[in-house]
Amino acid sequence: MTALAGARFPILSDPDGATARSYGVFDLLGDGVATPATFIVKQEGSIGWRYVGEHIGDRATIQDILTALDDS
Repeated sequence: MTALAGARFPILSDPDGATARSYGVFDLLGDGVATPATFIVKQEGSIGWRYVGEHIGDRATIQDILTALDDS
C-alpha cells in the first residue's frame, strides 16, 4: 500500500461501501451513501477514535484527526 502524503499508516478508501456498512455508517442520513466518518484503528484492531458526521458537510477537521493521533 502506498502511503498518502507521507503517512506511515494505511488509509482506506471504500468505493463500494462495504466497510461503511460494517462500521455502521452507511445510510445514517437516509441518503443511500456513507455518512462522513473518520476512524482511527489501533494496531491491535480496536477503534481508538471516531468522528461520525451529523450531515453531509460535517467532517472531522485535520486538527481533530492530528490531535486524536497524538493522543493514541
